Amino acid sequence: MSASPGAPRTTSVPLGILGLVSVLAVVAATAFGGGAAPLELGDPGGFVRWSLPVLRVVHDAAAAVTVGALVLGAFLVPETTRTARRESLAQLAGGAAIVWFLAGIGRMLTDFASLAGLRLTDSTYFSQLVAFVWELDSTRTAVISSAIVGVIAIAAPLARTKGALAWAAAGSVLALLPLALSGHSAASLDHMSGVNALAFHLVSATVWIGGLVALLVVRPSLGTHLAVTVRRYSSIAAWCFAFLVLSGLLATWINIGGLGGLDSRYGVLLILKAVAAIVLGVIGWWHRSRIIAGLEAGAQGAAPLRGSGLKALAPQDSAFVRLALGEIAVMATAMGLGVAVGRTPTPETAQTAPENAVVYDLSGYPDPGPPSATSWISDWQIDWLWLTVAVVAVVVYVRWALRLRARGDHWPLLRTLSWVLGWVVFVYFTSGGPAVYGKILFSWHMVEHMGVAMIAPLLLVPGAPITLALRALPARKDKTLGPRELILATVHSSYLRVLANPAVAASLFFFSLAIFYYSPLFELAMRTHTGHVLMMAHFLLTGYMFTWVLIGIDPGPKRWSPLALLVVLFATISFHAFFGVILTQSTQLLAEDFFGRLDLSWMRDPIADQQRGGAIAWGVGEAPTLVLAIAVAWQWMRSDDRETARRDRAADRNGDAELEAYNRHLAGLSRED
Repeated sequence: MSASPGAPRTTSVPLGILGLVSVLAVVAATAFGGGAAPLELGDPGGFVRWSLPVLRVVHDAAAAVTVGALVLGAFLVPETTRTARRESLAQLAGGAAIVWFLAGIGRMLTDFASLAGLRLTDSTYFSQLVAFVWELDSTRTAVISSAIVGVIAIAAPLARTKGALAWAAAGSVLALLPLALSGHSAASLDHMSGVNALAFHLVSATVWIGGLVALLVVRPSLGTHLAVTVRRYSSIAAWCFAFLVLSGLLATWINIGGLGGLDSRYGVLLILKAVAAIVLGVIGWWHRSRIIAGLEAGAQGAAPLRGSGLKALAPQDSAFVRLALGEIAVMATAMGLGVAVGRTPTPETAQTAPENAVVYDLSGYPDPGPPSATSWISDWQIDWLWLTVAVVAVVVYVRWALRLRARGDHWPLLRTLSWVLGWVVFVYFTSGGPAVYGKILFSWHMVEHMGVAMIAPLLLVPGAPITLALRALPARKDKTLGPRELILATVHSSYLRVLANPAVAASLFFFSLAIFYYSPLFELAMRTHTGHVLMMAHFLLTGYMFTWVLIGIDPGPKRWSPLALLVVLFATISFHAFFGVILTQSTQLLAEDFFGRLDLSWMRDPIADQQRGGAIAWGVGEAPTLVLAIAVAWQWMRSDDRETARRDRAADRNGDAELEAYNRHLAGLSRED
């Protein structure tokens, strides 16, 4: 590992201590929970049974170190001309990613042996692995995750800038998400909620644990920057703790099916994990209330380090190291318990997926029965992923607005109300009646689509979240990539200049719609959780971008003239109406292998339902179009008023010099004639 001359080096001592603590805790936890888990198809042998939990531990630990080192290097650690902290963290992430990749491949191989009941030395093992590796959820997700990790293992050691590290951090988090599609939660009755809960749980635990490990490794090189780095990490850890606890509660409720399941072996392990979470919460509170203040106070009177340009901290940081090591020990225990939970059968009280249920097998949800006249308001099926996104967006926005008010700055109340109402509308369309029946009926799905892509953005865009963020978030003076810097980099990026071009935004809004519905992507979105999530994200983002380029007030690329925007608006909506008309006259069923196989006893004509969906797409687009046209025209008039006022003020200042110059020019032309 190279470093700049005079740069303080990292140390491997914390990693050695943490490794020993982790191994001891994990061995105890896995011995309690999973090494001898019962197998249905056959015994793959003791090596496979006991290597599975060990590989899972190594896999999770390496993932945590990789993600934590990249997040720390990209967003938290200050860099100077005499330090090489980002390089050190990139090297650490690259080495951990190699271990993560190898453990992922080993875990996939042993997991298949466990599922198939085959020993690794069986003559038919590899032929069956090749035949079924893509058919089984656990092996397919492991392959996808390992492929992404392989890219990270190559890219991370080469990253030197904060931007490159940020992209690598995003990729490492992406590698975690496929793993949420397998496990107990994926097999529960509420499959979608279980997967969402597990995804939040994996990401929050990995960032929290890995960030602390990376912080301890790089600590010797931080000097007085330790205090600010720990405070920034503490803010992230607080969010991780909240997501970890809430997602854990949701996953627990889904997997045990009621309080009666707590007296099972599975329930006992969950109780132990809950105790570990409480202990971690207490340690985190101690960090924020006592340790960080001591570090900041010590940094004020620290003495210079010879030749490094930094200052050496007084022994105040020893308390931080002791507490962090204790926190890592508890985290390792919780990680081991998590491995044990994954290898322990759920109690009989758990509600598992029904057998021979066509609607559930195709959509992931049970048949809700025929809709009633009140289903629009009475039927709900909470989508915890999008509800969480909405709640976080509202909480963060309101906190920023209150921060402005606290320092005496004004933020319009109507913008706040518009933002909050926009997310309320979004939650309704993703969890209310349109979402319940939109999973099995095309007409209701189209209502959900129009609500997410056209109605919610009309309320979200006037909230001007980027403007609020840039006013409320403090600027970092140490050139690290904080939230404000990340927003500014995005706003001024070449990618946004392309996407924010009205012609491009309009094309994405309409042509991606047509391509989506008339391609296999539509059926994939209706049948799979990942496809459904990506579909909803696409609807929201393309609708927001299209609305933003028309009436947005946030900073961004140079905007087109109002007349050009009106032309783009009416052209796009004309195509949109044409799409709806085609659907109303269609006789070929879209996503036929999905809607044609549902065989709902209370709905016998899916073609007629599809035609109703076309009429909805045609009709619902009219009102948002009118609102957008009025908003563009209003902004046009306001821009003319502002220009007139500007010219009047200039005339008052210089005696209408522009008009006088024009008159002199005309007089000169007259004399020449």
